[in-house]
Formats: sequence, C-alpha cells, structure tokens
Amino acid sequence: MALTFDCIVVGGGHAGACAALSAVEAGCTDVIIVEKAPGEWAGGNGYFTAGAHRTVHAALADLLPIVTNVTSEQAKKIDMEPYTVDDFVGDIMRLGENKPDVVLVKTMVENSRDAVRWLAEKVKIPFMLSFHRQAYEVNGRQKFWGGLPLSVEDGGKGLIKADLRALEEKAVKIWFDSPAIKLTKEGGSVTGVVVRKGGEEVSLKALSVILAAGGYESSAELREKHLGPDWKLARVRGTPYNTGDGFVMAQAIGAKLVGDWSGCHSTCWDANAPVDTGDKELSNQLTKSGYPLGIMVNVKGKRFVDEGQDFRNYTYAKYGRQILLQPGGCAFQLWEADMIRYLRKEEYGDGVVEKITAPTIEELADKLVGKGLQDKRRFLRTVSEYNAAVHQHRAEHADLEWDPAVKDGLSTQSSTMSLVVSKSNWALPIVNGPFLAVKVTCGITFTFGGLAISPETAAVLSESGEPIPGLFCTGEMVGNLYYNNYPGGSGLTAGTVFGMKAGREAGKRAGQAGSRL
Repeated sequence: MALTFDCIVVGGGHAGACAALSAVEAGCTDVIIVEKAPGEWAGGNGYFTAGAHRTVHAALADLLPIVTNVTSEQAKKIDMEPYTVDDFVGDIMRLGENKPDVVLVKTMVENSRDAVRWLAEKVKIPFMLSFHRQAYEVNGRQKFWGGLPLSVEDGGKGLIKADLRALEEKAVKIWFDSPAIKLTKEGGSVTGVVVRKGGEEVSLKALSVILAAGGYESSAELREKHLGPDWKLARVRGTPYNTGDGFVMAQAIGAKLVGDWSGCHSTCWDANAPVDTGDKELSNQLTKSGYPLGIMVNVKGKRFVDEGQDFRNYTYAKYGRQILLQPGGCAFQLWEADMIRYLRKEEYGDGVVEKITAPTIEELADKLVGKGLQDKRRFLRTVSEYNAAVHQHRAEHADLEWDPAVKDGLSTQSSTMSLVVSKSNWALPIVNGPFLAVKVTCGITFTFGGLAISPETAAVLSESGEPIPGLFCTGEMVGNLYYNNYPGGSGLTAGTVFGMKAGREAGKRAGQAGSRL
C-alpha cells in the first residue's frame, strides 16, 4: 500500500528545501523530501556555493535590515548602487544573447527581493554583505560592484545548515539514499513517485510532486551527449548525484524539454581538484576567480580570453568552457606582486591552492614548464607583448586610473598597438616580482537545459504546452532561464522564487482537496 503525503519534493538542495518549506507555510501538513544522496551529501549543489543571492534592491539601506555583519559605523563607509529590475533582467538577457524566456526571467527577477526577505525572516538564512567577494576598498571606502552584494555566513555550508534546521522545525520528512525512479499518473494528473529505498521500490502518493533534482552535470555520459566530447574532462564542482534522473522521469510522462541543452555554468577551477565530485571541505574555495587582476595563458603560452571583458560575476560562468577548449583543457593564471594582495585568501591563500612563484618572469616560466607549459619562449613573448600594449594605452590615456570596483577602461588597445586578444579593463603591466601563477581547469557547476514551466505557478508543461496537473519544478531543472552565460548568484535566487511558487500551489491543491472532504 502506498504511503500518502500532501506534497513530495524530489531533491533536497536549496531549491527543494524552499519548495518544501513554502508548501508547509501554504497549508500542507505532510511533506516529504526524497533525496538520492546519502545524508552526508545533504544540500546538493547549494552546499558548494558561496551562498550569493542576486536580488533587486534599492541600495544599502534596503539590505541592511536582513544582513548581520554591518555596524552603523561601517555603513557610513560603504558605496553601493541600487540594482533595479531592469538591471537584473538586462544582465540575464544580455549574457544570454536575448535567448532566455523574458517572461520567465521577469517573473524571477520581480520576485527576487521578496524571496530573500522570506529566506531571512522565515528560513532564518544568515545573510551578510559580501565584503570579501564583492567589494574593494578604494580611498578608504568599501565599493561594491557587479550587482551581487548579498551572501551567507559560511557560504553554502551556512546556507544548507539553515535550510536543514528550518526543515526539521517544520517537521518535513527527508528520506536520504532514496532516489526517485518514476512518476505515477492517474487520469492525466501526477499522483506520486516510486522511489528505491533500502533496495526495494516504494510507492509514495501525493496531491503534488515538485521536481528539484538538479541537472545532468555529474554524468560524464550526458555531458558528452549534450555538451560535447571535451566535457568528459570537466571537473564536477559540486554534488556527484546530479545525473539527469529528474529529466528522464519527467520526459517519460510527456513533460516538455526546453532551453540551452548545450550550455552550462562552468568556472575556472583548481587543476588539482577532485575529478568527479566537489570537495566537501574546501567546496567553493577551489574556484579561481582572480583572473581580472592578471592574465590567463594556455600551455602553449598564449592568452585566449579577455580577462577584463566585464566584472568577474558576468564572465566566470563562461570562462570554464574556454579553458576546457585549450590544449590539455587547462591554463595558468598569472599576476605580478602588486596584484597578489587583492586576490581572495579563501581561493588563493596558503594551503588552499598550489602556488607557483618566482622572483623573475623567466624563472617563473621555467617552473611552469615543470607544470605543463609547453612553449616557454611563446609565454615570455606573450607577457612582453601584453606589457608593451598596456604601456602604449597608458601613454595615450594618462588620465585613467586603475580601479577594480568599476570598469576602468585600462586596456591593451591603443592607436599604436592592439592585441589580437584584448584586455578591456584593469590592464596593468606584469613587471614587478615576485610573480605568482596557479594552474586551473574547467569546473562544471550546473547545466542550463531543463523543463518548461509556467512562470506564475512553476507547473511543469507538457509537450503541448499545457500544465501537467500535480507536477511542479524548481531549481536547476528549470529551462529557458539561462543561455550561454549566467550572472553570478542568480541560481539560488531562482530556486527560491520558483520553489516558493511551487510550494504555494501544492498548498492550494491540498486545501482544495480538504474542502471537498
């Protein structure tokens, strides 16, 4: 006999937790999360994030009530621009080359501020201003940049800890080691799931099922199928349990697949990181996002991206792909002495990353040869040409000042010299030793293809475009939000927004069923 619930959530990451908590708040009295991973891997990819939530806000005063790490004296020395609906929508559409579903995007963005307020007040997420990741001190003031000031104490670990505490307080059941293997239907409506628990198949019935099972990034087979053969070499940044199971179940009952199935979020990642799984201790510290302060070269000694094209928030999720396309699927990040102090200690500190250092650029090149550099001469020429281009630009634009908190226009392109691969901002010469390099590869975070949903209800749509009664979706399983690239911090926000919507719909269905009894 099947066990019966008001709502079943498939997947226990941050999006799934938000869906379950929203369902309880909306009136569901018996909610269960079924999770493929064992308990020690609770939290899905959310655990491996920095906890950043991108949201609309009206500058500093709007966020102060929900953060815990700003004194009144500190607040007087903070510069933060408002981040509007138009800014947020514009970022997603710009980075996605206007391919995302603009209605879906606007729905997420317009609900973002209410979502973080709900997280702070109802889930007790310990939000903070991200001084260590999203601000630089300029002339004695903390200048926030890139539209992403909001993070969580202890990053993803703190986020998931708060989620689990809230789930326990609301008496939401969690079955770990219990992968969902099939959705059940009666008369056109989804009525539950079949899970594998303790080696046996167990049928669970519910008025609503919410899919929050993540993408397919942890499956080398599916990466090769959808992203291409090179993606077998990508390192998995987070949970090893996101292998596309939710898509298989949903497609089997006629759900519509949409979005960028050849795209993903992929970053500059420590080349010494584990291959098939994230590191639960270091987690997001294995990200290597300091490239705007220096340059990146491949093993042939050539630059291959514009390190200063935009703020790191708007390039980091696409540059992992560019690294993967290089010979050997790896590269070196390089800085001179004056820039090293600006690198985030949690990513580049002692004991976190293998540092390759030398007093001169020639000696550094010799050391890099031992780490995989194949063309020392080309490497030295690359650095020399880069420095010459920077000096030429500075000679023509003596009025420009280096400022890491704005797009400062310091470039490699001038009337007398331009590089084939430009650096558009923050271009300073690499001349002062000691020099630092680290070796990086591609770390894949999540995939962009997903299910079609109703923006207002998060209901999963069928191939014909009609809502499938009783089935909802949130998190990384939602398609049509991102194409090609991604503005940092959007994923956790989207998972919250559509998780809340799905949970509310589950509550409505439970209430309607109760009123008929």
